[in-house]
Amino acid sequence: MSNHKSLYAPARGARAALVALACAALLVAGAPAAGAASWKGLEPLKSRRADVERVLGKAARETASDGALHFNVAGGRVTVFFLSAKTVAVKKMAPELEGTVIQIVLQHDTASDTPESLGLDKGKRFEREAKGDVLFYNNQRDGVAYIFIGGKLRTTRYSAPAEELAKTFKKR
Repeated sequence: MSNHKSLYAPARGARAALVALACAALLVAGAPAAGAASWKGLEPLKSRRADVERVLGKAARETASDGALHFNVAGGRVTVFFLSAKTVAVKKMAPELEGTVIQIVLQHDTASDTPESLGLDKGKRFEREAKGDVLFYNNQRDGVAYIFIGGKLRTTRYSAPAEELAKTFKKR
């Protein structure tokens, strides 16, 4: 049984491609976000380990120090980080957040996406920073960031939006 799941799935047919294109068009058009950015239905501060394993299958490995799960997928790798009991306690977050996804990191090996093809230079949704041939696009409101090296997408990060994260802290 293969542990490889497509990084770009479920876009396997014309219908899925049209849905993906429609979603991209809404993003480019600047439609307001309904909440945190998600990937394959996995959403920071909402999804848990069981949700991740249901969507991605068995992890290729788990990092003992932080409990992060690492997956090999078609087109690259995915690492999912979770809120630990220690982080929840130190940051004085609501206890029920322990074990929820805090960040999803996709490492793209074969993506041909560019900032232009994703419409990142249109509108003001993303902050742009350049360092040599590395371009960073960050949208803190939605919790999504892209890193391009040599003009090609190499990393996508889905994190809890700053505003959503601020709501998780207990009233002191």
